[in-house]
Amino acid sequence: MTDHRPWRGVLVATALPLRDDLTVDLDRYAEHCSWLVANGCDGVVPNGSLGEYQVLTPEERARVVETAVAAVGGERVMPGVAAYGSAEARRWAEQAAEAGCRAVMLLPPNAYRADERSVLAHYAEVARTGLPVVAYNNPVDTKVDLVPELLARLHGEGYVRAVKEFSGDVRRAYRIAELAPELDLLAGADDVLLELAVAGAKGWIAGYPNALPRSCAELYRAATRGELAVALPLYRQLHPLLRWDSRVEFVQAIKLSMDLVGRHGGLCRPPRVPLDPRQEAAVRAATEKALAAGLA
Repeated sequence: MTDHRPWRGVLVATALPLRDDLTVDLDRYAEHCSWLVANGCDGVVPNGSLGEYQVLTPEERARVVETAVAAVGGERVMPGVAAYGSAEARRWAEQAAEAGCRAVMLLPPNAYRADERSVLAHYAEVARTGLPVVAYNNPVDTKVDLVPELLARLHGEGYVRAVKEFSGDVRRAYRIAELAPELDLLAGADDVLLELAVAGAKGWIAGYPNALPRSCAELYRAATRGELAVALPLYRQLHPLLRWDSRVEFVQAIKLSMDLVGRHGGLCRPPRVPLDPRQEAAVRAATEKALAAGLA
């Protein structure tokens, strides 16, 4: 088993640029991946929820991964391989391996409220590809909770090497460390980044660096070094934006902030609809305040 852990550091769950006709703009996506790495991020996570993978065709989904690898190198690309069926998720992991990726991120079964045996079988199937698997715990959306005891079992069986923790319950960090000390904890929600970094997180699978990569990377590095005099004021400045990562409208909010900072956020595919006027005003005000403070 390799000691290389490409999920460590700031990995951006990339937003996907769409043209006005809602087709995927792969050239713009390649440029975006390169820009993120050039501005202090360690890698990218294509085909996550922020990348709208659920509404991509299989061809689009594969080309997004290939485009990211061509732009920044496979060692910096950790695709999401979530699917309703274990066989399909395994095929996406195989596609990632063929493209040159070094790890993948996997949700538990999410077509129904899977029990523990189903979760174990799902991760076992994808782990057979040979790529390290990062579990993604998002009980809010999937209704399946990878509690610390289950994560410890998944890790003990050799099925997962790390977990993107999106439950919002920062107390779990300490229980996970007790039960599975070699399992890497990754901050999965932007608005608990500081708390999880202090608790020992080894990485951040992040949303808001799509708009403000340099400031977010600075926050992560200060937080993980324990430099709270730097991290806490910066976290307070960013938090009005970071908390959108935990809201239903996170894709629209982050894409709007990208537009406001001069990137291309643009449209989302249905069934996502634009932010309502109050939401748009809140995101706009928070983004403009961050820019006025010199954040980038």
